[in-house]
Amino acid sequence: MRDKPWVSSYARGVPAEIDPDRYASLPELFCESFERFAERPAFTNRGTTLSFADIDRLSRDFAAYLQTGLGLKVGDRVAVMLPNLLQSVVVIYGALRAGLVVVNVNPLYTARELRHQLADSGAGTIVVLENFAGTVAQVLAQTDIDNVIVTRLGDQFPTFRRLTVNFVVKHVRKLVPDAAIAGAVDYRTALAEGARAKFVEPALAGGDLAFLQYTGGTTGVAKGAMLTQRNILSNVLQGQAWFEPHFDAANGHVFAALPLYHIFALTVNLLVYAALGAHNVLITNPRDLPAFVADLRRYPCAFLTGVNTLFNALLNTPGFGSVDFSGMNAALGGGMAVQRDVAERWRETTGVPIQQGYGLTETSPIVSCNPLDSKEFNGSVGVPLPSTEVAILDDEGAPLGAGEKGEICVRGPQVMAGYWNRPDATAETVTPDGWLRTGDIGHMDEQGFIFIEDRKKDLIIVSGFNVYPNEVEDVAMLHPGVREAAAVGVEDERSGEAVKLFVVRGDPELDAAAIVEHCRQSLTGYKVPQHVTFVDELPKSNVGKILRRELRDRETP
Repeated sequence: MRDKPWVSSYARGVPAEIDPDRYASLPELFCESFERFAERPAFTNRGTTLSFADIDRLSRDFAAYLQTGLGLKVGDRVAVMLPNLLQSVVVIYGALRAGLVVVNVNPLYTARELRHQLADSGAGTIVVLENFAGTVAQVLAQTDIDNVIVTRLGDQFPTFRRLTVNFVVKHVRKLVPDAAIAGAVDYRTALAEGARAKFVEPALAGGDLAFLQYTGGTTGVAKGAMLTQRNILSNVLQGQAWFEPHFDAANGHVFAALPLYHIFALTVNLLVYAALGAHNVLITNPRDLPAFVADLRRYPCAFLTGVNTLFNALLNTPGFGSVDFSGMNAALGGGMAVQRDVAERWRETTGVPIQQGYGLTETSPIVSCNPLDSKEFNGSVGVPLPSTEVAILDDEGAPLGAGEKGEICVRGPQVMAGYWNRPDATAETVTPDGWLRTGDIGHMDEQGFIFIEDRKKDLIIVSGFNVYPNEVEDVAMLHPGVREAAAVGVEDERSGEAVKLFVVRGDPELDAAAIVEHCRQSLTGYKVPQHVTFVDELPKSNVGKILRRELRDRETP
């Protein structure tokens, strides 16, 4: 194993290595926490709190229903299409306890996006919030889904509040489409049946799949990263080792503002923090910033996980500056680059620096993080976590020295098993000796701190979410008035990057508004082009490949 100069930069109490085989499975780890912290508050959403004992009971009941009520077996795939709700926690823990593979789905997906993910994963069951059941109804016939479980926004609230919230959401605010799905099971009915059923704890091993976490590539085809029990366990133990010296679960709260279907929040909030016995405050709608600030007042924040756009939005929300941050230990930034101006204003306001980290879906996700005892924002994405190797390699795969720029490559127990049903893509990404080629360009200094310079791939990151140019281009090209299209990322003050689409018109009457509206029909909001520029031709290589880098280098709005 190569030298690890970064270990000397670790905070006191953080080990150089973790034991990835300490637990056989994720349920073994989190059920230990359920028992150890039984009486502590575990998750709160909109004023309703469930203890670790509550989560233990409810997830056990849901697991039993999946086993007995639906007859699901170890390894079956279950799609979870939920925002941050108490039900999300119960469902994911329950599916894992039953030995099932969780396929996380963005609830805002269009029918086209959802159809691909369900068909590719082969999921046979989906759990969905009723607000989004209409999208599920549109695609059922083109998927292998046999079982649909529908939950309502207030289903884990106390009786009176549950009935009130569910009535208002459906009949007053009219946020629920008329999309009855024949044979769909009510979430609360599933829990009630599961409570009466016998739960059989399955025998799981480290190599068993835990998640099919979908990500994309420059091809625009979303791929399922196969994250095993051991992969996720390793990253949880790495995160636990990183946080524990700075963590007092009995004091303060942690906030889950990023969606749990995003790998960052999934691992950190749902699993790392739970292993530490922390109280998670689930933010269902982080865009409701006044309500978010009210929760920060109500629950003194110890750790906040977010992306640059969230930090910036909070800083610009009235009342945020008067929140009591005396108990805050750290703010953790990932998913996209944290801007220095935002980091400096955050520290001035809260007294705590943003500790930037780095990761990928394919690494479960955390690769590196700045030591939590750092006092200043240094612009780096930190040092590799325990039991993690990072190398900077040139185009021939040879290692580069300190300060030299090359591709960031990662090896460790958190690196995925490969892409679901895509051996060719796996071979292109993971070398035979276990190095994951990230496609990111950066350098490492002599102390082991990693600095991101550029992306080798054409990936666009909008508010921490990946956008793949070919997907946007493919949708744009379906418009009859578009002859050619190329998508690139451009700087955006609010979201870090935004999608810009260059279009060669086939119809001279075509305008930007028509293209944007066309894209909106098939793409989730953050993928829709914010800028459209018409050009006579696109720059291409001598073999006809569109040169996106040349487009990015052009003057942008």
